[in-house]
Amino acid sequence: MKLTPQACSASSSRLRLRLTAAAETIVRGGHPWVFAESVRDQNRHGAAGELAVIYDRKDQFLAVGLFDPDSPIRVRVLHAGRPQKIDAAWWAARFDAAMRTRAGLFDNQTTGYRLINGESDGWPGLVLDRYDTTLVLKLYTAAWMPRLAEIAGLIQTRLNPERMVLRLSRNVERRSRTWRDGASLGQKLAGPETGAPIVFRESGLRFEADVVRGQKTGFFLDQRENRRRVESLAPGRTVLNAFSFSGSFSLYAARGGAKSATDLDISAHALAAAERNFTLNKREPAVARCRHELLQADAFAWLARKASRKFDLMVLDPPSLAKREAERAGAIRAYGRLVRDGIKHLSPGGILVACSCSAHVTAGEFFDVVRQNVAQAGRKFVELQRTGHALDHPATFREAEYLKAIYLRSS
Repeated sequence: MKLTPQACSASSSRLRLRLTAAAETIVRGGHPWVFAESVRDQNRHGAAGELAVIYDRKDQFLAVGLFDPDSPIRVRVLHAGRPQKIDAAWWAARFDAAMRTRAGLFDNQTTGYRLINGESDGWPGLVLDRYDTTLVLKLYTAAWMPRLAEIAGLIQTRLNPERMVLRLSRNVERRSRTWRDGASLGQKLAGPETGAPIVFRESGLRFEADVVRGQKTGFFLDQRENRRRVESLAPGRTVLNAFSFSGSFSLYAARGGAKSATDLDISAHALAAAERNFTLNKREPAVARCRHELLQADAFAWLARKASRKFDLMVLDPPSLAKREAERAGAIRAYGRLVRDGIKHLSPGGILVACSCSAHVTAGEFFDVVRQNVAQAGRKFVELQRTGHALDHPATFREAEYLKAIYLRSS
């Protein structure tokens, strides 16, 4: 990266960047990230959250985005194409566009869902989730910190939530301590404090969301559609929910008519949350009838044991096994091992639901390794379905495509 001679004297001028030819092409194609090594020229040092204007090799406007001098993703693109003025009206219009895409998706039986899904909704590095009357704003880049008050005010004006909570990714939380006003895990942005989990509805079921300390923004909202499919497959079946976390797949299966639902997780805290979620729904007759079992163990180790227990429906939904590209090959092997060990516990005619939330493992790679290991087990399976992202979790570029699931029935 080259700093021009004007860098020292133009500290108040607009931050201007030029990219490598390859990066120009990528940005022109709609990709929302500019990496540090792609910046070949900038007119001065920039501050986190500053608007960076990107010009092409012909000195024509290419894009504008949020600058972050300390991140490998140096610019998160807000707009590419013809120049636009990024002001309060622009932010409001972009917010309203994200809200329109969710219009009509949910009724009052579902009060937990995603309102803004980062780059795929034009808000790079920012997520907004609803849990009943509480909103959770999560930031994955420090570039949003200087605009926090402005964006929080816009959300408050447009949606008027009872409460709004700020969540920060770990890297942003560390950096936020250097800001004058700072920011902390679970900081209240609006409304009363909350010490207890928020209860919300999903497809008529009641769930807890720990919006202050829970994973993600408090709940795994992205698996809603797969949970609904599991419910439809559950009547009369015995269910194993491996890597169960707070038991959401099991609870859907119970309402769907499962005879039993077993939650398997290494975390006692997660299993306690699963038990509370079942208790919240005991008025559902089918949930009350379903035998709910909690197993605290490492799911990999438990599944690798001799298959003394069989299940009619099995959900394998591990956490991300590849958080960086270097872990991709190991993650693919681990998915294969999970499938090989899991199907030993699957009854004839049983259904296997295998999920992945690892962005560095492509859908093709995941589906291939699942089918290869099923074939090697010497049992015949029929593929029922493959799924991806729900409508409130759009994925508009490759790195955003993390969620995939495959449904297989044993013959």
